[in-house]
Formats: sequence, C-alpha cells, structure tokens
Amino acid sequence: MKRPLLLGLLLLAAFQASAEVYTYIDKDGNRVFTDQPTRSNAQRLNLAPPNAMPNMPPPLYAPAAQALPPQPPQYQVLRILVPEPDATVRANDGELIVTVSSDPNLLPGHSYRLFLDGVPVGAPSRSPVFPLHNLDRGTHQLSVEILDQRGQTLEQTPNQPFHMKRVSVAEADASGQPALAAQR
Repeated sequence: MKRPLLLGLLLLAAFQASAEVYTYIDKDGNRVFTDQPTRSNAQRLNLAPPNAMPNMPPPLYAPAAQALPPQPPQYQVLRILVPEPDATVRANDGELIVTVSSDPNLLPGHSYRLFLDGVPVGAPSRSPVFPLHNLDRGTHQLSVEILDQRGQTLEQTPNQPFHMKRVSVAEADASGQPALAAQR
C-alpha cells in the first residue's frame, strides 16, 4: 500500500520540477529557455498557470463527425402510370399492360416488382412494363416496389385500385343469337 503512494508522490514531484522554466544568455548573445538550470547565470521564470478548460460532459446527441452507416439510395418518386388510380379498364380478353415510373430512374442493381391484389406477379425486373393476362373482372389492387441487390425493399407504392370490365355472352335471345350480358 505504501508503494503506490510513494510512486504517486514521486510522479507529482517530477511533474512539478518539469514545470519550471529557466532562461540565460549564451556565449553568442542569444536568449535560451530551458527546463534545466545548468548555467550559473540561469534565472528561474515565474510563469502564470496554464489555461485549462474543465472536462465537458459527453454530448447528448451524436456529433456530426461520427460516421453514420451508409443510407440506401432514396427515390423521390415511385408511381404506377398505367392504369391510373381508380380507372376502369375495358378488355374482353382480360389483358392489361401496367407501366411504372421512378425518379431517379432505376439505379444499377435495383429492380421493380409488381403486386396484383397483394401477390407478386412474375419475377423482379428492370423493365417498368408488366403485361398481365386473363384478369378476372372486378376491382383489383396494384402496387409496385423497388428492390436492391439483396432483394430488400427500398421503396413501395400504396395499393392503387382499378376496375376490370369484361363483356360476357350469357344467354341467347329468342332468335338464337347470343345476347350481350350487362357489363359488370
């Protein structure tokens, strides 16, 4: 127990000794500053205590200098162009070509994925055009998302409704000719 105390006192004494500054004029007439009083004409200087700032508590926020994890690219706009929201599509064969758009354009390694009624349609693609075949009549929901290289969703549109109208031949009239049923 005495040893750590003695070591601490020795370090404190050494610090105090190193804090002294002496000055003298050398043989060439130059003023010399030193921490060693080696010359007989060396004079000890009385220096003011150094300026010191108190320790500050750590900041409550993350400083700007800290590196933040890389952020995924941000798309300003992702939307379904065709069909427009709440549009009625008349196609007896149930065919529809969905067109999407993003701003900025799709970045390298990213792809679009289309959803029809909450179910993915086909594989993710770099093409903004999705052909749909033999859609049932009625109201459907479309949405599109952008995927990164790992298949993680970066952006997604909300569901957008559209209505598919298909004409059907329900019954024959009195002459035996097919009659067009009411459109749904």
